[in-house]
Amino acid sequence: MYLSTAVGTLCFCQKGAYRVKWHLNIINIFKYIKLMHKEYMKNAIELKGLVKDFKAKQKDKGLKGSLKAMFRPNYKEIRAVKNISFDVKKGELVGFIGPNGAGKSTAIKIMTGIMYPTKGKVKVLGLNPQKERKKLAYKIGTVFGQKPQLMYHLPAIDTFYLFSKIYEVPEEEFRKRLDHLGEIFEIKDFIKQPVRKLSLGQRMRCEIVASLLHKPEILFLDEPTIGLDLIAKKRIRKLIKDLNKKEKLTIILTSHDMEDVEKICKRLVIINKGNIVYDDTIRKIKNYLKYKVVDILFEDPIKELKLKDVNIISKKKYKAKLEIDTDKISIKKLLEHITRRYNIADMVISDPPVEEIIEMIYKK
Repeated sequence: MYLSTAVGTLCFCQKGAYRVKWHLNIINIFKYIKLMHKEYMKNAIELKGLVKDFKAKQKDKGLKGSLKAMFRPNYKEIRAVKNISFDVKKGELVGFIGPNGAGKSTAIKIMTGIMYPTKGKVKVLGLNPQKERKKLAYKIGTVFGQKPQLMYHLPAIDTFYLFSKIYEVPEEEFRKRLDHLGEIFEIKDFIKQPVRKLSLGQRMRCEIVASLLHKPEILFLDEPTIGLDLIAKKRIRKLIKDLNKKEKLTIILTSHDMEDVEKICKRLVIINKGNIVYDDTIRKIKNYLKYKVVDILFEDPIKELKLKDVNIISKKKYKAKLEIDTDKISIKKLLEHITRRYNIADMVISDPPVEEIIEMIYKK
């Protein structure tokens, strides 16, 4: 708007007024650039005072309770999301986590237009998800680790073609996009095989490709690495980060695997009992991630377990659960110490549960 006005005015200026008009139009050009920059930097997601209430039907035990619930139902109001507010910028990688029942799935369903909020304002890419759900569907992609969208008995290519029709992607554009994503995710060798014959890692790569065929601006990832081995997890994490970097894709990641969040995201939002308890950088949360939980299975029964700088959570005849602070003792040093003294059948090293991290945040 500003730019077209500037050019038109410059063409018909007289010499005496030329200099003045030139300065005026330079200002207009800068206003235009500023407006375009503001438009580009606009938030991808805006939540303000979001509240979601549910009515849960209550029933007493036995036949009497069932009849009473049928004719005189009693409802209990549950507030799943309690006045939460946060923004997500375009191109941002955000981890959105919390324990089961914390309200994160409800919040995501509201963001994607599946549910209506009880109160509050929601804007996703400038659209109202509930009133403009169809329009929004063309701009977002979703991947649910436990809810596959690929047709199980058919090759992945069939699902891709179906999705191209649903999202009205032109044939030529679809082929170019599939070739591009096929190279990035390295799926070309097996997209013509039935999905049931693919490994979990291969299947997950196809799931992500299916969600990206229509070039969404936001991708919601729910447990994308669940059940995957270490190598497959590492690969999926790298692909997600590369995609964000190359396509400036906004990504919202929910996961119970803190390593997923730590390796992929730069910002972390933690929700608990419907409230936001943490919204800051991953770097600051790393103070809580220095603790590791080590589960050990011994080949021989152990009578005594003495380890320096280690908190023994529980100990049984063949099992022990330990908690370590990696600032005091490294994983490597612990392994050397244990394997030197005991015969180990199996060992699992994991991050503390999200509930414990939330508890640590509250204590601080």
